[in-house]
Amino acid sequence: MFLKPDAWGFPANTRPWVIAGPCGAESEEQVLETALGLKAQGVHALRAGIWKPRTRPGSFEGMGEQALTWVKRASIATGLPATVEVASPKHVEQALKAGIEFLWLGARTTVNPFLVQEIADSLKGVDVPVMIKNPVNPDLELWIGAIERFQRTGNNKIAAIHRGFSSYENQTYRNKPNWELPIELRRRLPGITLFCDPSHICGNTFMLEYVAQFALDLQYDGLMIESHRNPKEALSDAAQQLTPSELGTLLSQLQVRKPTIEDPFELSRLEDLRDQIDEIDSELLNLMAQRMNVARTIGKYKFMNNLTILQPERWEEIVASRVKSGIDKELTKEFILKLYSLIHEESMFHQTSQMIQERKDKTSKDSSTSK
Repeated sequence: MFLKPDAWGFPANTRPWVIAGPCGAESEEQVLETALGLKAQGVHALRAGIWKPRTRPGSFEGMGEQALTWVKRASIATGLPATVEVASPKHVEQALKAGIEFLWLGARTTVNPFLVQEIADSLKGVDVPVMIKNPVNPDLELWIGAIERFQRTGNNKIAAIHRGFSSYENQTYRNKPNWELPIELRRRLPGITLFCDPSHICGNTFMLEYVAQFALDLQYDGLMIESHRNPKEALSDAAQQLTPSELGTLLSQLQVRKPTIEDPFELSRLEDLRDQIDEIDSELLNLMAQRMNVARTIGKYKFMNNLTILQPERWEEIVASRVKSGIDKELTKEFILKLYSLIHEESMFHQTSQMIQERKDKTSKDSSTSK
């Protein structure tokens, strides 16, 4: 069982819950000024980075324990509950001692089950909400495992934060959203509170509204967005931070849409369209079954002619032609590549299975003949 943010002190019947604040707490004045600006924009909780796990040494790694006092004072001055990232039991101890209301685990921490367990154990019996960011890489089991480690300590005030996933590809996002993973997380953990961190997904400010709106359309409960009184002066992640007033403008432009429709006529129209989708899906599955039947025949042919299963030139030909055809039909290149990668994987499985079966049949036949 998971408790919703209204059980944490967030306003009930409000969506989205918004957590905002600077990437890093740099000074008491900076934190307070930012917090006051965020309060005026209707933000529900204050976040700030105290310890910053940076990729390279020499970067701004946070002001450490002293900054907890700054955040707590800003929290008291504004009435906004405060949350900070913790990456060790020592951080937990210091944050709780300072009176921080919520804690979150960053992506670099979630990736380490040993460390997650240590932090979970340090919070056993402590009634404090914990938000868990997805791991750096797109590993759903690792994300769920981190959540389960806290559940087993008896904590039911758990939320997940989707901040995107690292990718070796050059792409639009700083961290690729991989929306299918948080969707699957929610399917497997019904009722879990889910926040989106568009700041880390985007790595810039001009895409924040698009990603935040997309998250709301997927029925996320809240947003965690980085905000700085003067982003140009920020010591870390300046490109992805908004001023409080800019954040207020962004929030005012977001639309919270209804998950269901009550009008019987409109509902009937929607059901008719869904029926069409169901029929098309049935046809797609039949076609896929036919395709894999052909793949098994190809597997038999390759066995008979001693050919390798993977034919790189043929695969490149398929990719190029299907991408072109898909784009002509108003499908995205990314979708076509994902779709045909899955089809190709399934096809190789069926070809391999068929070749194994052919080998077994031949061995059995040869054995019978020799007798």
